[in-house]
Amino acid sequence: MKSILNVDGMSCTHCVNAIENSVGALDGVSTVVVSLDDKTVTVEYDETKTPFERIKEEIEEQGYNVV
Repeated sequence: MKSILNVDGMSCTHCVNAIENSVGALDGVSTVVVSLDDKTVTVEYDETKTPFERIKEEIEEQGYNVV
């Protein structure tokens, strides 16, 4: 499954790395692409291993707002 989330609060490479590393570590996540210009996070994942809601929670735990 592929989901594109709109995320507020990202502004630098630290933000990109924080999200890519934390979300990428979740079970079943194959790719995470953060776009600062578009303010989006694109995630490809196996929803039977990690539900969408868990990905959203992980981004919010890093201090960003999923809108």
